[in-house]
Amino acid sequence: MHAPIGSFEDACPAADRLELLTAPVARAVREGWGGVPAEQIIHVDTDPEIADTAAFVEHHGADLLRRSANCVVVAGKRGGEVTLAACLVLSHSRVDVNGAVRKHLGARKASFAPMETAVGKTGMEYGGITPVGLPDGWALLLDSAVVDEEWVLVGSGTRRGKLILPGKALAALPGAVVVEGLGV
Repeated sequence: MHAPIGSFEDACPAADRLELLTAPVARAVREGWGGVPAEQIIHVDTDPEIADTAAFVEHHGADLLRRSANCVVVAGKRGGEVTLAACLVLSHSRVDVNGAVRKHLGARKASFAPMETAVGKTGMEYGGITPVGLPDGWALLLDSAVVDEEWVLVGSGTRRGKLILPGKALAALPGAVVVEGLGV
């Protein structure tokens, strides 16, 4: 199978590679969401040593910088209560944590969640966190530029491999909200 973006030697439907995904991601791919056809979720098997954006883009194609998205876990705090959410922005952007995120979560303070929290709560590997398979009840804040992309490359839940799917499919994920200006 040929991947719709990037230059990958090994691409196939993610449903055929559930064993390479973490449990929550495999469950989401298997069950599907929002009427997204399973064959539109593609897994590309990649070297975990080059999973970070700069090295990944250098190896698999510079065009991926504008067609891949990073998912980060944020913690919004108000009083003694902490709300966790995931944010997805294109790789050349950064998340507006103190503006768009804080406002959307109704938090007094917002920050990136500690690595242990992000990994522990999502069941995914650090450096591979993806919006696919997030915990029930989490908000997923999507920058509108991500949703507007025909195809987007995101993490697969592990550092080995990535998922490629239509930007519109991300907006159909549970808890997804498109937030203008999330990526700056």
